[in-house]
Amino acid sequence: MNKIKILLVSLLTVSSAFLASSALAGHHEKGEMKPATVVELAVGAEETSTLVAAVKAAGLVETLSGAGPFTVLAPTNDAFAKLPEGVLEGLLADPEALAGVLKAHVVAANAKAETVVTLNQVETLNGTYPVTVADGVVSIGGATVLATDLVAGNGVVHLIDTVILPE
Repeated sequence: MNKIKILLVSLLTVSSAFLASSALAGHHEKGEMKPATVVELAVGAEETSTLVAAVKAAGLVETLSGAGPFTVLAPTNDAFAKLPEGVLEGLLADPEALAGVLKAHVVAANAKAETVVTLNQVETLNGTYPVTVADGVVSIGGATVLATDLVAGNGVVHLIDTVILPE
């Protein structure tokens, strides 16, 4: 149990440091407005502009603006930049393939960090991916979680450092 507490404190510390320089706001003070949807949350952050462009190109804005709940494993712009040359461009030119990749980043549930760290795997809209916790670092499908529990009205967003590519 102490290991989980240390992990959660580590995740919250990393999240707080990341959010201090970010337009994203996951934890809200009483009376403070939170984004209505996970899409609005991503639109409001410079760090996820590539993800927003991809969601638009794949025609998933309406879906992810629905009632939810959704948990979005949101690759940062740097995560998209790590893709091999031409992969992102190819996906943007193929909305169906792009939607498949993006659905590998969406869980049809509200899975906050305290829940995720207790799981062995997560089931996304396009595949099941392992969750590992080692030395205070949480990875999902090989992607390291950078920030957690960014809350919107229809779900939660966790920022990740790698684009998950379904098989």
